[in-house]
Formats: sequence, C-alpha cells, structure tokens
Amino acid sequence: MTGALFAMDPVHLPVLFPDPVLDRLSGLVRIPRAAEPVPRASQDAEVLITGWGCTPLTADVLDRLPRLRAVLHAAGSVKSHITPACWERGLLVSSAAAANALPVAEFTLGAILLSGKDALRMRALYAAEHRSPTPGETARLGNHGRRVGIVGASKIGRRVIELLRPFDVEVAVYDPHLGPQDAAALGVRHLGLDELVAWSEVLSVHAPDLPETRHMLDARRLALLPDGAALINTARGALVDTAALTTELSTGRISAVLDVTDPEPLPAASPLFQLPNVLLTPHIAGALGNELERLGSVVVDEMERLLSGQVLRHRVLRADLARIA
Repeated sequence: MTGALFAMDPVHLPVLFPDPVLDRLSGLVRIPRAAEPVPRASQDAEVLITGWGCTPLTADVLDRLPRLRAVLHAAGSVKSHITPACWERGLLVSSAAAANALPVAEFTLGAILLSGKDALRMRALYAAEHRSPTPGETARLGNHGRRVGIVGASKIGRRVIELLRPFDVEVAVYDPHLGPQDAAALGVRHLGLDELVAWSEVLSVHAPDLPETRHMLDARRLALLPDGAALINTARGALVDTAALTTELSTGRISAVLDVTDPEPLPAASPLFQLPNVLLTPHIAGALGNELERLGSVVVDEMERLLSGQVLRHRVLRADLARIA
C-alpha cells in the first residue's frame, strides 16, 4: 500500500479529516493518524497531505522524502509552502481551493441579495425610528434587474456567477485574463474595470492579492460607483484602499459588506466599526466549522485519482502561481 504523511498544524487534522473521512483515506494509503507542521523523514512516503501551518517544503525537507511524488493540499493557496524545489523535482500538486470557494461564494450570494434590499440602511432606519419604510424610501429596493459586477473570474468569482444564475440579475465581469468568448461562455458581459465599477449597483471583489492588484479599487475608482451602490469584499483587504473606502462610506453615498480588511483586524478606533452602512465580519466567508470536512473529502477524492492513474481534477501548475491567490 502507498505510504503517505500529513503535514499541517495538528489542530486542523480532526476538522479536515473527521473519522469517516480519515477511515476512507486509510483504506487507500498507509498513513499515521497524526500531523505535524514539518513532515517527518520517511523512506516510503509517496504522498504528502498538507494543510494550514505546513512548513515550506524546501529542498532540505524534500531530501528526507526521497520517494515523494505528490502534494495534496487540504486548503486553498499553496503559495506559502510549495517552493521552487517542489517544481524542480516534478511533484504533482493539488489544492482543495475549489471546495473552499463554495462557502465564500455562498456568503457572497447572501450579501448580494441583502444589498439589493438595501438591508443595512433599512436596519438603521428601523432601529432609529421604529417604523416601516415609506414607498419613497423603498423605491430603489429589489433584485429585479439588479446590476452585479464581479471583479475577478477566479474560482470564487465563477462560483458566484454560477450561484447567481437562478436570479433575475444582470452580471458583468472584469478580469484581465478573461477574453470576450470566455465571458460569453460564462453567460456574462466582459467590461473594463472602470466601466464595470461605474455600471455596477453591487460590486463584488474576487481578484487575487498580487502586487499589481493592490489598491485596484482606489479613491478614483470608488468614486465611480453609482449612488446607492454596495461594495462586497470577500477576497483580500489590500485590493481596496481602506482610507479611501472609509472616506467614501462616511458620506453615506454607498454601502459595504467587508469580510476582509487592510489591515486585518482593523484598529479598534476604525470608523468602519461604527458606520451604519457597513457590515464587517471577521474573515468568516471561507470554509469554517462543518464546511472544513469538504476540503478533506476533496483530498481523498484526489488521492483516489492519483492512485488509479487518473488526471487530478484540482491540479495546480507552476504557471498558475503568477495569477492566483
């Protein structure tokens, strides 16, 4: 039987691989039911199952695993632990990022629909005046024909587009790596970033955190948002200029749902905690609680494919790293 090892902070092992998932994995490979951040030396381990807290897999670490041929990551990004040495040795790399994308997309869908109902403003009105809104105050509410802009056709961005299909909304996307034909295949319009921002009644951010995307939504672009628009960020805080966003939100002209910020967490004195048109959550959109088991199950599925000689469904290529989170 093929040998395998876990490499992650041990606190994550029981939630990623609860007993039913671990039993299934143990039926495929010989693996100790324990984890540590630095993989132990092994002469027969062919597969490394990594997770949050795994140490970088440098040449020195890999030298202790001479038979290693694959790294299956039970989380999202592999950038913190997959080093050039992994690619130089021809290791297969896979990630459960697609499984982590689903809860983020679900969270985003909820935020989009609530934004269409202007829920933050309606909540503030109800709390302050203890009354129902007037017809004039609800004239612009609703998701019928709502214009939703997606910044980034990433795994999460695409899942959001998919989840929006049953709803009566218009969707457009900006992604420099997406062509018009690709956008058409997704059933959405493809716009430039400035055009998308100015068009969107709800703008949802799903781009990777890269040097070229830092503060892609700066003061100039935030000013392009239509009055009454909502900004949703479940990606990374650095994509948005926090100071500029705070200034824009302080006017009450737009609203925001922010699961991520820059810095994270925000200083206790940040005005964003007090603004009635802002919903702040502490980076909870990604897989948490019972959703984590899904990541472990994806890894077991990949292990089955690996052992049977099938193509890995969630393989990560070295060329992908320049444009993914």
